[in-house]
Amino acid sequence: MEELLRYLTITHTGARAALADVERDGHLVKAGETVTISVQAAHRDPEKFADPDTLDLRRQATGHLAFGHGVHQCLGQQLARVEMRVAFPALFTRFPPLRLAVPDEDVPLRHDANIYGVHRLPVTWDHEH
Repeated sequence: MEELLRYLTITHTGARAALADVERDGHLVKAGETVTISVQAAHRDPEKFADPDTLDLRRQATGHLAFGHGVHQCLGQQLARVEMRVAFPALFTRFPPLRLAVPDEDVPLRHDANIYGVHRLPVTWDHEH
């Protein structure tokens, strides 16, 4: 689940206001200025994740920012993790022949909203199983 959260992420960007002057890599952010954070870029950082553009479900993807960080971390993150750990296995156990009804590249991804997802997920299964 953690690798899916890292690879797909939930939000694309975040914004934070500096509480004090901060210098990072020669760039000064003054107190009160806003910084936009690319969560997707952070999750593709090769200094943090080896081969970051590859989905590796065996990866121990700790330290991702899918649910934010620090005081801005999502309060519902543990519930979301439990839901994924329970729902995905239950779905595939209950409907083992479940599969995409279209090629994966034809699943319409939602890039026009702050929360990542799909517009539609057409699925099918063999009813005789």
